Amino acid sequence: MNATAGHQTAGDEQPLARAVVDALPNPLIVLDEDERIRLANVAAEDYFQASSNVLLRHRLPDLVPFSSPVFAAVAQARALSGVVNEYSVAVGTPRLGGERLVDIQAAVMTEHPRFVIVMLLERSMALKIDRQLTSRGAARSVSGMATMLAHEIKNPLAGIRGAAQLLEPALGSEDRALARLICDETDRIRDLVDQMEVFSDERPLDKKPVNIHAVLERVKQLTLASAGLGVSVREDYDPSLPPVLGNKDQLVQVFLNLAKNAAEAIEQGGEAGEIHITTAFRPGIRLTVPGTSERITLPFEVCVHDTGPGVPEELRPNIFDPFVTTKPGGKGLGLALVAKIVRDHGGIIECLGRERGTTFRVLLPMMRGASATPDFEGDSHP
Repeated sequence: MNATAGHQTAGDEQPLARAVVDALPNPLIVLDEDERIRLANVAAEDYFQASSNVLLRHRLPDLVPFSSPVFAAVAQARALSGVVNEYSVAVGTPRLGGERLVDIQAAVMTEHPRFVIVMLLERSMALKIDRQLTSRGAARSVSGMATMLAHEIKNPLAGIRGAAQLLEPALGSEDRALARLICDETDRIRDLVDQMEVFSDERPLDKKPVNIHAVLERVKQLTLASAGLGVSVREDYDPSLPPVLGNKDQLVQVFLNLAKNAAEAIEQGGEAGEIHITTAFRPGIRLTVPGTSERITLPFEVCVHDTGPGVPEELRPNIFDPFVTTKPGGKGLGLALVAKIVRDHGGIIECLGRERGTTFRVLLPMMRGASATPDFEGDSHP
């Protein structure tokens, strides 16, 4: 029978089924009774960084550590002859290193029970937003504390420093050194309070259309000027990106802070390394902000990758909280300030682990009315 309008032949069904599977945005694999991969969609190829032909030559234990919860989910699905869901599971791969937080869905194929479908669903962006809101609450606590410190500490500090300066000329050489120490320490405390005061600034930003690549070019120049010889910067930009509505100086501060942290991480590792800065357009990122009915679109992506030793896994969920730091002698305010500035721009920032190094990913809203890409901000559909 030939295919007619509204109908298709049995021979058309297999290519159509494959096209549907490949169109799924989440990684999907099919396992046989020996845990050998019998099918992998395009998203799975991207997730495991291997072609379908390569994946079909492997078993699941070749791709995922044997201790992974994926195996328990598959075994339970076989035992129940049904569907098993595991939520918020850290899944690492020997090929990629590190771990990704995903939901796992394993289901036995009813008509072919020897096969199990496994789908990995990346944790929702709303959860990441919720974590950002928690960090914002912590930043507001610092804001209140900074205001108190400004009034209750800076004035006495000025008096202490002034008294030490007045005493210094009349002291002997040994005591004069102590007076100078008092001045230096009061200056250090004052600088710390000044840094914290930034958190109490809740004035609306002066926003204008900003070419993000001009911002990143300036960041690159400043980073290379201050970094050691073993640090290089590589760029991978999407030249079609439209302007972002923001404050240029504050955006420079955000990405300069991230780039300098990356350079310091590389130098701390003791080997030559690379900072890789990328930009991209991700139109599929659209979400409802937790606690509100507002839906926002964050298609504007900037990533700062480094090849340093990486942020410890246990610190990543709290890396943007005030006073959390991986640097010896660090104050833990730099990334908290970065998170505040990104928040003030209506975006989010996240820290991602890699096999080698760390990635900081910033998502920003696109300027309304930009014509380089579809106006997703104007889309009123849920």
